[in-house]
Amino acid sequence: MQHRLLTRAGAIAAAAGFAIALAACSPDEGTDEAAEENTSSEAMQEETTEEMPVSGEFGDACAAVPADGEGSFSGMADDPVATAASNNPVLSTLVTAVGEADLGDTLNSAENITVFAPTNDAFAAIPAADLEAVMADQDLLTSVLTYHVVGERIAPEDLAGTFETLQGDTLEVSGSGEAFTVNGSANVVCGNVQTANATVYIIDGVLMPA
Repeated sequence: MQHRLLTRAGAIAAAAGFAIALAACSPDEGTDEAAEENTSSEAMQEETTEEMPVSGEFGDACAAVPADGEGSFSGMADDPVATAASNNPVLSTLVTAVGEADLGDTLNSAENITVFAPTNDAFAAIPAADLEAVMADQDLLTSVLTYHVVGERIAPEDLAGTFETLQGDTLEVSGSGEAFTVNGSANVVCGNVQTANATVYIIDGVLMPA
């Protein structure tokens, strides 16, 4: 009798121990592992998305570029950069400045360059008297305009960094994805615009060499 009671007690204890162990590791542990896997997967997805190179033009100001014709993105891609800019109404003041500095042929004949192109509004933000003075001084105007040109094509994924300009000084681009600032003051408002010989980043400020 005593032997049967001991045996029964042992069986109950064993069953209780198994139930406790099951409760400790089954549903919660599985849920935790699944949650960790989901979190890890989401993190990897976000990282992959952040590292993906930008394809095509980007930026709010791209909406102001004509949808078709020579001044459109597809039209600009067929022409060298000075000619392409001359067909784009967003860049008409820049085109006038390039003409005053007699840089059109120089820019059109250059190979694989990057141009940071100020919008009309960027030039309009400069006091009229100062802008007129710069436009009237060809050497100064040439220095300012060539400071906006880098002697290599720069893709968006390589845009953050310090680059030597054709003027001789360096400019610095910070940011990532589709948000970039040049020299801490001018923002890229329409980027990765392709022409026959250049990659163009349209910016909302005029850059001044040191």
